[in-house]
Amino acid sequence: MATTSGGWGKAPDELVERFTAAMAGMDPPAEVRKMFGYPAGFANGYMFSSLFEDRWIVRLPGDALAELAHLGGEEFSPMPGRPMRGYLSLPATLRDAPEAVRPWLDRAREHVLSMPPKKGR
Repeated sequence: MATTSGGWGKAPDELVERFTAAMAGMDPPAEVRKMFGYPAGFANGYMFSSLFEDRWIVRLPGDALAELAHLGGEEFSPMPGRPMRGYLSLPATLRDAPEAVRPWLDRAREHVLSMPPKKGR
């Protein structure tokens, strides 16, 4: 999704609605706040999932990253040439199917919950 102003494009409303419902459906619900101006899910102080333009991003450990890449997940770079390690965008076939997104969200959240709590600033 490109913009003419040089900024980032808006996330589609239906994708924001699905993201919001998925975060609220977690037990306990994820902390939702903005990252790069888009809704993002946090646990243990770490972002584990976010929207970015028309993409749905997840943070995963190495084995799950390889599995998702094999399914069509793509490297996430909010700025050209600046990839965020450990994050991939879900392929459209998963992103657009709520029942297919849930296992990836659960894995992403479990991953950040296995990390030491992030200290506040």
